[in-house]
Amino acid sequence: MLAQQRQAAILDLVRRHGGVRVSQLVRQFGVSDMTIRRDLEALADRGLVDKVHGGATIAGPGSTEEPGFDAKSVRQRNEKGAIAERAAKLIEPHTAVALSAGTTTAALAAHLVDVPGLTIVTNSIPVADTLYHSGRPDQTVVLTGGIRTPSDALAGPVAEAAIGSLNVDVLFLGVHGMSPRTGFTTPNLMEAGTNRLLVAAARRLVVLADHTKWEMVGIATITPLDEADILITDVGLAAEARVQLAERVGELIVVDPNG
Repeated sequence: MLAQQRQAAILDLVRRHGGVRVSQLVRQFGVSDMTIRRDLEALADRGLVDKVHGGATIAGPGSTEEPGFDAKSVRQRNEKGAIAERAAKLIEPHTAVALSAGTTTAALAAHLVDVPGLTIVTNSIPVADTLYHSGRPDQTVVLTGGIRTPSDALAGPVAEAAIGSLNVDVLFLGVHGMSPRTGFTTPNLMEAGTNRLLVAAARRLVVLADHTKWEMVGIATITPLDEADILITDVGLAAEARVQLAERVGELIVVDPNG
């Protein structure tokens, strides 16, 4: 196989799985460690992958780049739907739950409309809108005030003041990225502060993150990986990433959007 053909195959693996390991590629292509590292270097030089320790991940945006809610909502739609459906099974009637902003938490909101007696605290305009139009009359929706961000979150001092006085049973947190080094991160500094207070207000933390969030790093850390009681992700996450996460979070749940 020519180098160009091998690099194209490697890039396809990265795009399908979110990341690859050098050792995995050495076995798969039957070439030396140095050859694979040169291939990854060539792909990184073209901006197609990001090199990480022991492998490579799909090239990510800058640490402060924040796509809008509509743009993010069409990405990994099946994976997010499966994650949201699994997360909904963790919710008991007549409890207080918080949902941070994000497209996966917005998908979760659609599963909550028939749960009796919920009190839902959120800084997400789409979440509140879903529950306002479709939720049960015995549900209470608390929408924080604040400054609207590109992800349709309400953040800043007003949101923080509202959240700081509340206590909830469980928080479902959507994140921009996750890695062992930086924890769960966001590209928006205001949202980071708001999300930290949501974490502090919750008795349990459930993080919702599809496989593309692995080794994605935003400018601000919300909380370390080991603060998550449960992390729900999908089968697209590479095996090595699953091992690393399972060692750090309380429980790792992996869902299959096709099953």
